[in-house]
Amino acid sequence: MNQIAQQLKEKNIAEYLIYMWQEEDLIRANHCAIEELEANVITRYPEEQRPAMREWYENLISMMNGEGVRETGHLQINKNVIINLTELHNALTSSPKFPFYGAAYFKALPFIVELRNKNGKKDDSELETCFEALYGVLLLRLQKKAISEGTAKAIEAISSFLSMLANYYEKEQKGELKLEE
Repeated sequence: MNQIAQQLKEKNIAEYLIYMWQEEDLIRANHCAIEELEANVITRYPEEQRPAMREWYENLISMMNGEGVRETGHLQINKNVIINLTELHNALTSSPKFPFYGAAYFKALPFIVELRNKNGKKDDSELETCFEALYGVLLLRLQKKAISEGTAKAIEAISSFLSMLANYYEKEQKGELKLEE
């Protein structure tokens, strides 16, 4: 795993997942070809980091090919993050010990429902819908496109909710989260 991914995975699982989705798209933009990634991406890294970066990208390309996500979709390692976060989310919402988390979730919920209705992906988990919304806004901002006031309001609620979930995830990973008395 590259340094950026490793640091994000340890510090903020939500940012890590968005980063990994970006990496999937970066690989797709380079036609899942290590040579193109080498020319367009890896050469921008310091010389001593390039062999590790090349190996990391080769592994991701291999996984994308093996899992059939060359064109669309997400790697199983990224789906597993959503699964783990969903398990934690369910535990947090079913526990009376985390009322502020429940409040953040219920504040974001109308936006989640609206997004799921708009994108037609009602089978996706609520968390996947949240991450897709954040990622979509990130792409719009990178393209310097305007974001409506309604979208900004939705993203604010969703970001706040996911930030809280990411903080609880970090605590859980460190053994500091007590879900039950």
